[in-house]
Amino acid sequence: MDTALPRVDVVGVGLNAVDTLIRLPHFPSFDSKVEFLSDEILPGGQVASAMVACQSWGLQARYIGKVGDDFAAQLQRDALARAGVESHLLAVPRCSSQFAYILIDRQSGERTILWRRDPRLALRPEELRREWIVSARALHVDGHDAAAAAAAACWAREAAIPVTADLDNLYPGVEALFEYVDYLLASRDFPARLTGEHDLHKSLPELLRRFGCRITGVTLGRDGALAWDGTRFLHSPGFRVKAVDTTGAGDIFHGAFVYALLQGWPLERTLDFSNAAAALNCTAIGARGGIRPVAEIELLMREGERYPAALQGAGTTEQQTSVPGRAE
Repeated sequence: MDTALPRVDVVGVGLNAVDTLIRLPHFPSFDSKVEFLSDEILPGGQVASAMVACQSWGLQARYIGKVGDDFAAQLQRDALARAGVESHLLAVPRCSSQFAYILIDRQSGERTILWRRDPRLALRPEELRREWIVSARALHVDGHDAAAAAAAACWAREAAIPVTADLDNLYPGVEALFEYVDYLLASRDFPARLTGEHDLHKSLPELLRRFGCRITGVTLGRDGALAWDGTRFLHSPGFRVKAVDTTGAGDIFHGAFVYALLQGWPLERTLDFSNAAAALNCTAIGARGGIRPVAEIELLMREGERYPAALQGAGTTEQQTSVPGRAE
């Protein structure tokens, strides 16, 4: 029965995927041939990976998403089970799971993603159970299946459960989700897509005013993360590591943010922890390959070298600095 559901620390509603990771000596040019170095098939996906990270750090995590009826679905089930994540994978008959081919440059660790998702994998609001959501201490969503994410976030808001969101694109209907999001954390260029304003020091406050979030922020790749709390900007520079594969860095950043939120840490420490966790994940192959213990993340926070702060004046509301660059 629904009432018998165990309480968990965090529930995630959103994407899972299976990635074929192909390491290359260099990124290929048009009309060329390149011998690849290695290939691996590993589980990934924004929210699923974030839940695996939270579980590895001692939280009780629950994941809700959809899969097909293929080998990739079983791979995802097995991976979540091994991690100890309580999973509710809704299977679509005669359908392929979401998958991606990821090309990884050996020199930089940067990746290019080629992905495909069958429309039948879209999660619908009526497929969710309210008990899955309200028996958690926090909800994490992406915006891909916006109607389902909004339904889950509405239940969470009614139950006074904080909602974090990992947003990288303007999916249809996604703005309906925003009014229920407490911590809106997006890719670098997302605020400009939504507001038309390319200056983050203007667009992040605009998002907070428009939707009533507690925090609005962006991930900035090696430049770390920038957040606006309604009073001030906080910029946490990224940590220097030997990057092998940047796949999943944003996913693990968001999982770490949820973990830190449930510890009750201040925003500055939360951003530092999230950046350090994301950086360490880049030292191994795969979206979840470099998830490290909390103690190792905190060691990097204390002793690790950081990239120079690229956002001059990010700690004050008076500074209006344009921040170009790539999305995480």
